[in-house]
Amino acid sequence: MQIRVLVAGAGGKMGRQVVQAVSEAADMELVGVVDPVFAGDNASVYTGIVDQQQVNIQADLPNALSLVRPDVVVDFTRPQSVYANACTVLRAGLHMVIGTTGLTESQLQHLHELAVENKVAVVHAPNFALGAVLMMRFAREAAQFFPGVEIVELHHDQKKDAPSGTAIKTAEMIKETWQGSGEDPTEESRLSGARGGDLGGIHIHSVRLPGLVAHQEVLFGRPGEILTIRHDSLDRAAFMPGVLLAIRRVGSCQGLVYGLEHLMFQV
Repeated sequence: MQIRVLVAGAGGKMGRQVVQAVSEAADMELVGVVDPVFAGDNASVYTGIVDQQQVNIQADLPNALSLVRPDVVVDFTRPQSVYANACTVLRAGLHMVIGTTGLTESQLQHLHELAVENKVAVVHAPNFALGAVLMMRFAREAAQFFPGVEIVELHHDQKKDAPSGTAIKTAEMIKETWQGSGEDPTEESRLSGARGGDLGGIHIHSVRLPGLVAHQEVLFGRPGEILTIRHDSLDRAAFMPGVLLAIRRVGSCQGLVYGLEHLMFQV
């Protein structure tokens, strides 16, 4: 049986990739597309997919859900839209995969409660690239052996939030095993923000430049050695295997699943 998928935010760079990946997956059917900017057009115009089935782009999510009932809704919209979208989807009793970052801890907790209440699941992954998930997992393992650690994340100049969800998730995973104190030796800062953001003693530095896609390196230090773990996403196609994995497995989950590693490993 094919998985019926609706994609919200389909006109964006990631959204177009998701529409294409879902359309090409043998076990999935694209049944709905939402993007207010391109409402009324056919999805194939913006994705390059030529499909016998005509899927018109809808202006808003509630209207799209009234026309079709998908098995899974995938959201790659904007931070200011994703929470309301998720509440709508979960209250409708539908599974959801979220790639949009910017949700707060209280919002995530509420989404978990909504999912449990409506007996559905939501997978929220800061990064769907399988290599990026491995990078975070390796960083978690390395953290127990190095007292010093800092994170540098680099993204394209259109990214709206900083630091990235991947960097925050990486820091959270590092803190699970890290033995460092996080003490900063800097006594004088000549420029505000020069040491980056501080998440529990782990400094995170954000770079935004045209030409970048999504990159991150985690630098570990101890006397006499430095360990660098780096991942580079050179094309948004790198995220699609993880998105498809989440679509396929969200139906076997319960409540909120935060991080693709929970679908890849037993952690």
